[in-house]
Parts: sequence; structure tokens; C-alpha cells
Amino acid sequence: MAALLNNLFGGSKPSASPVPSADSDFADFAGAPDPSPASFSAIPTAASFPGAGAFPTGAAVPYTKWYNIHERYALSDFKQEGIILGFIVVIITVHLFGSSANRKKAKSWIDAHATTLKKEFALVGFGGRAPSPDDVEDAGLAKSLASVNLDRPEELLKEKSLQQYATYATGRTNVAFLDVSISLYKRYSPLTLIAEFVLSLFFESMPAPVERVEATLYPFDGRESLTVPGQLPGAQELRKDKSGYDGFVWAVVNKETMKQLRDDRYDVSITSTKDSPKLPNWVTIMSESAEITDFLLTPELIKAVESAGDLLEHLIITDQPIDQPLKLDDTVPKKRIHLSYRIPSSGDYSKLLPIFEYFIRVTDILVQSAHFRPEVLRKVKATRDEQIKKLQKADEDEKAEERQVEREKAKKMKRDLELKGLDAKAQKKYLEKEKEREMKKMQKKQTQRG
Repeated sequence: MAALLNNLFGGSKPSASPVPSADSDFADFAGAPDPSPASFSAIPTAASFPGAGAFPTGAAVPYTKWYNIHERYALSDFKQEGIILGFIVVIITVHLFGSSANRKKAKSWIDAHATTLKKEFALVGFGGRAPSPDDVEDAGLAKSLASVNLDRPEELLKEKSLQQYATYATGRTNVAFLDVSISLYKRYSPLTLIAEFVLSLFFESMPAPVERVEATLYPFDGRESLTVPGQLPGAQELRKDKSGYDGFVWAVVNKETMKQLRDDRYDVSITSTKDSPKLPNWVTIMSESAEITDFLLTPELIKAVESAGDLLEHLIITDQPIDQPLKLDDTVPKKRIHLSYRIPSSGDYSKLLPIFEYFIRVTDILVQSAHFRPEVLRKVKATRDEQIKKLQKADEDEKAEERQVEREKAKKMKRDLELKGLDAKAQKKYLEKEKEREMKKMQKKQTQRG
């Protein structure tokens, strides 16, 4: 107790020397000095290092190549990484080269056709309306300089993908607007391109890749008043039906694509095919009437087809849908004019310009003179009426089937309610009578068949 009080109130002083431990296991460490950091001066430099054999044993650390990365590794250690990096460089280079080549091809097309498009339409591309001479005169030089931007190919073309480009034009008499789509090879992905070519050799459902231009022209067909507000100047003139013409299907088709075209498109499938001595032997006419062919097969068209050569795939004037109509609403006539031709590998479009110009101006010919005799229109209408009757019959059959299902459903519901209101004995009797009626019906059907 006294020792405890002395400790609490400082009565005793701690011993300066440590009390030796009785544990003999730590006797070897009892007299060891405290560790101290080694001096950097003890480590020899590269110049003074005498070698591994002369280095004294102790705390000093020798200099080795592990202190420098360039001495630790050699280029031979990165063979796998080098191969991977090389593949990445090749892929990126091919991708950039193929994309650039496609852009140049699309630019060459718009350069060749921009003059014709700007001459025929008030607005071409996606850069806005080109200023008229009066606008330039009123606004001065600044306005005319601003119009230079419209001549840039990036304003006239839109890159939808690396192999798909598009342009648009509107603002012309008898034409609502024009859509042009340019499809090119996948030059940025050679393996994909080769695979598509190989698969096309074995599967008919996979056609070989082709570089082509597909243009679709949408005539007004007397509906200008639906797109122009009535309060604008000149709107009253548009309300007169000046741009309408009789609907029909007529086409000039390359014989190489005729079979596939007839399988893919409903509108040309309702026509009859007949060669014309006025045209080259590699094209044929698909028409609903010989009178329509005589009207459209003008010297200008014949010359344009001969100039285009076998690059021309088809020129179609139609008022029927491309896909098979499945409903009555699909049979409503929608007039379109389609042009498709392959892109020349040389990049020379001078031989294709005549057919492109005829394609744009054919609406003027149709509006002016495509009003045929009642006999011709009656024959054209008969084909459409036949398809409409088929759709009406299919629609009536579908409605009759729905009504039958509803009757069966109501009958079953009534039967279930009757069974629920009966006791077990009455339910058994009801089911037996029901089974007898079904047996009699089956016997009656077998007797009638026999």
C-alpha cells in the first residue's frame, strides 16, 4: 500500500538504467545499437565503381542497369505490342483513305450535276436559298459574297454515312421536290466489302455491292395549294389545277436488272414487257399501254438512253406504291418518277447528264400532254380496280372472321353462365345433350361429304 501511494504522489524516482529482462530469447538484441539511415556518399558512382569483386560487403548498394529503363529493356521485348500497333495503324490508314475516296467520288458527282440542279431548281442542297440577281443588286457586294458559300460541296451534299450521301432540291414548276441518294462502296472496310462480294456469288438474295445514284422526283400533281399558304402572292394561281396528269406506270429498264426489279417492286410488276426497235437491245419497255409508250418514247429520251449506255438501270414513271398494298389506304395513287444509274468508274458523267436532265424535265411533258383517251385510262384503271377488289375481299374476310370469333366468345360465355346456374345432376344432363348434338353434326357432315 505504501509503494502505491509513493507512485501516485511521486514519492519514488524511476531507475535510470533499464531492468534487465529475464527472457533469454532476446539476449542477442539487448546490446544492438539503434538503426541509422545510410549515407549516400557510401554508394559509389558509375565512374568510381570498381566492380562487383572489389565492392565491400556492408550497407552500400551497387549501381545496376535496373536504374534506367532504356538499359532494362530492348526493342525485341515489344514485338507483340509492335505487331498490334502496326495493325491499328493499317486499319486507321485504310479507314481514312477509304472515307476520303468516297468523299471525293460524291464531290465529283455534285460538281458534275450542280449546274443542272441550280438551273432547274431555286434551292439546291442544305445551305439555304440562293440569292437572285435582284437580291444581289439590292444588298450589294456583301450579299453576293455570302452566296459563294452555296457553291461549296458540303452545303450541297449531306453525308448520311461513310458510303451514303444525299442531296435535295425544290422550287420548280410542276415539281414539289427532288431527293437524290448516292451509294458507294465500303472502301473504309475492305474486309466487309470482300465478304459482300463473296456472299453474292452464293446467295441470290444478297446482290453484289454496286455504286449507284438513285433519284426520286415528286410532282405536285395539282396539289400546290396544299404546300403554299393562301395569303402569299401568287397563291390564287396555284389553286388552279395546272400540274395534274393521268396516272400510269411506265418504265425503261436495263434487262440485267429487270427480273429483280419486277420481284422487288409492285408497281412495275403490274406492267407488261415489250422490246422496242427504237431502243438499244440491252433495255426494254415496261408499260400498261402501247399508247403510253408511243407518247413517252421521244427522240430526246432515245438519245439520252443511248448516251447513258448500260450504266442506266431504270427510269420509272409511276403512281403506284413500291411495296405490295396490304390495305385500301395503300392503293391511293402517289405519283413519283424514279431514276437509277451506276456510277462510272472513270468519274466522267458527261454521258449521264442527258438522262438526268430528261428525268427532271419529264414532268413538264407529262403536265402538258399526258392526258390519254378514256379507253386507255379504262385499261389502266382495270388493273388497279382488280387489286382494290382483292384487298376489299381480304378486308371483308378478316372482318367476318372477327365477327365469328366474337359470336363464339359470346356463345361460350352464355353456356358457362347456364352451367353455373344448374346443380350437378342438371349439369351432367346438359353436357350429355351437348355431346349428342355435336355427334349429330359430325354425322351430318360425313353424310354430305359421302
